[in-house]
Amino acid sequence: MKTVLLVDDEPEIVALCRDYLEAAGYAVIEAGDGSRALELIAEHRPDLVVLDLGLPLVTGLDVTRRVRRESAVPIVMLTARGEESDKLIGLELGADDYLTKPFSPKELVARIGAVLRRTEGSHQNAELLRAHGVEVDLARMSVTVEGERVELTPTEFRLLATLIGQPGRVFTRAQLLNAVQGVSFESYERAIDAHVKNVRRKIEPEPRAPRYIETVFGVGYRFAEPAPE
Repeated sequence: MKTVLLVDDEPEIVALCRDYLEAAGYAVIEAGDGSRALELIAEHRPDLVVLDLGLPLVTGLDVTRRVRRESAVPIVMLTARGEESDKLIGLELGADDYLTKPFSPKELVARIGAVLRRTEGSHQNAELLRAHGVEVDLARMSVTVEGERVELTPTEFRLLATLIGQPGRVFTRAQLLNAVQGVSFESYERAIDAHVKNVRRKIEPEPRAPRYIETVFGVGYRFAEPAPE
């Protein structure tokens, strides 16, 4: 049974989401603030975290920032804010998906299932993808660059695996969004830019002058094609 940590300071939302998640077969633990959330993550190591951005004391963004220093646990953000910048900040910090309040608990369950399937699906493929000194091990869900291990979130890993799987191919933001999400939801293609920025920061020697993930202006991205021998 998968364990979901539900972090929100609104008891009504927690109770409603808990009922739907338990009905879907998840074990649920709860936190009403960011400090308690960090304690539970360290203690229970949940399979996924549902995290409200607008928490008291330690905010959801601060929780995400601290968690990403040590863990790649999937994070689904909840936010009452409608501004795209808030969502992009969360995605840039390493969140895997988001929902804007008010939201349907059924959609939350579906989003959680989609994120977990992406993570599990990567473990079931034994292929090794290599290009330009970057190696992606789909079975172990690991990435190395010039022999050095790099930690990516599940969403970042799926994005890199998609690009490196076909070097030189140009992927539109919509295509990458579909590959990352694995299911069609109300998401915006520009969220891909935030994930690409994260991956570049982790794998590129100079993120501002990327060697591996190239921008195709007006279209999307591609992994650099090997030079002809």
